[in-house]
Amino acid sequence: MATPFEQAQQDVQALSSKPGNDVLLKLYALYKQGSVGDVSGKRPGGFDFVGGAKYDAWAALQGTSQDDAQGQYVTLVESLKAKA
Repeated sequence: MATPFEQAQQDVQALSSKPGNDVLLKLYALYKQGSVGDVSGKRPGGFDFVGGAKYDAWAALQGTSQDDAQGQYVTLVESLKAKA
């Protein structure tokens, strides 16, 4: 039996339309915070713009509990499913 967080990870793969980049970054950050916890390591630099944006989005959630991040992730995926 999948948890709501695991189910949302599957559901997001099945969305009929790809969310915008801002939503994708939010999904990435909430997923990482919910599965790993606070960001670690150095921010990618130079010309790794995507890596830098992902790192910044994740770092913005620093201090958010994993349970809270998972809940926000599930809520966001549910809202995306409703729009599809």
